[in-house]
Amino acid sequence: MFAKLNHIAIVSENYAAVSQFYQAVFGMKTSAKPRPGRASTVGDGYVGLNINPRYAGRPAHLDHFGIEVEDAERVFARMKDFRGTKWVQRPGNRPFAAISAHDMDGNVFDISQRDSKNRTDMYTENAGIAEAEARISHFALRTLHADEVAAFYREVFELEPLEKDAGDPSHYLSDGHVTMIIRPWAIEDYLGASIIPAGMEHIGFTVKSWPEFQANYDKVTGKNPLLIPLPIGNGPEGQKRLAVIRDGCRLYRHHMTDVDGTVLSVGEA
Repeated sequence: MFAKLNHIAIVSENYAAVSQFYQAVFGMKTSAKPRPGRASTVGDGYVGLNINPRYAGRPAHLDHFGIEVEDAERVFARMKDFRGTKWVQRPGNRPFAAISAHDMDGNVFDISQRDSKNRTDMYTENAGIAEAEARISHFALRTLHADEVAAFYREVFELEPLEKDAGDPSHYLSDGHVTMIIRPWAIEDYLGASIIPAGMEHIGFTVKSWPEFQANYDKVTGKNPLLIPLPIGNGPEGQKRLAVIRDGCRLYRHHMTDVDGTVLSVGEA
């Protein structure tokens, strides 16, 4: 594939605990050269999950994603055909992205080139997807103009559209391993609950065995209360928010959160 969906970034109030959660519950691995004073990066053998601490003025949330490409200049040339999209050079000390950009709805993503010299650590170590007990299989993005945004990622990055059920307004674009779900966002969807702004919504994990995953989850959370996720779906408002998430994720029906509240969708291979 021309492009690879190679990382997802979270901004967290408790980045160290969140990192431990993904390692303990999903078996993700840290880089051989960790940067604990700056952030925590873990991976599944294909995707790097970058967990950043929250700074003043920066909200804690599922923040952005990254795309590795064969030819960045070709990407920039294609982006010029889409009005309102821009890119900027990132500082040279980023091990995962030389460029930050946004689509026409303002969704931010990073771009790195496959042979770029600043790609280090987890972003060059990920190479063992077949061995992973759990892997990141998809992530979801809710945006105002889903059809146009899907066309942007399809045409600029050559992501392949997947088949979907009739009447499903979502778009499913794949790099061959990871699926990007692009879902329409509408304020009316949140009637009866607090409004979640447009943007990245959840991360999806595929596990090899649901019983083994559940047993490990019970073991981890039973031994360490600091790794117990925030509850999801509690009360009328919680049920409404969960219904919106489930309507936008038709790949898996089980949803949970990490210890900082990021929503996860989990299913068996």
